[in-house]
Amino acid sequence: MGNIVLLDDLTINQIAAGEVLDRPSNAVKELVENSIDAEAKHISVEIKKGGKSYIRVTDDGKGIKPDDIFVSLERHATSKIRTVEDLEKTYTMGFRGEALASIVSVSHLTMITRTKDEETAIKLVAEGGEILETSEVSSSVRNFYYSRKFIF
Repeated sequence: MGNIVLLDDLTINQIAAGEVLDRPSNAVKELVENSIDAEAKHISVEIKKGGKSYIRVTDDGKGIKPDDIFVSLERHATSKIRTVEDLEKTYTMGFRGEALASIVSVSHLTMITRTKDEETAIKLVAEGGEILETSEVSSSVRNFYYSRKFIF
């Protein structure tokens, strides 16, 4: 067997997390940028222990459609580009599609999201890149609760 190997998904996500999230403020930045791109008019950020144990970002943006919730946690998943030509036309805060995948790979993440067209929200709980639970809940806003599993 040769020396060059393909990395497993967990290792890949941990590397991406290190590139995107080298400290709690980067997680806040990424989530707030997502809120801004989702046309939120109100964004609330709560942190505990400087973001080392808890980060919560709540907004009133567009939300994520139920069909898109699972793919939103995948690497390189984005609603902002479709082709290489779109890279030159993107005027949003970001488009790499790494933030949520990176955050969930190193944390316990609870996401509650709904669009204005949906009657109920979807609650997704994930940790270490694995989805643990999904359910329908009542919610008027989109929430990301991010409690860190590792200290950067």
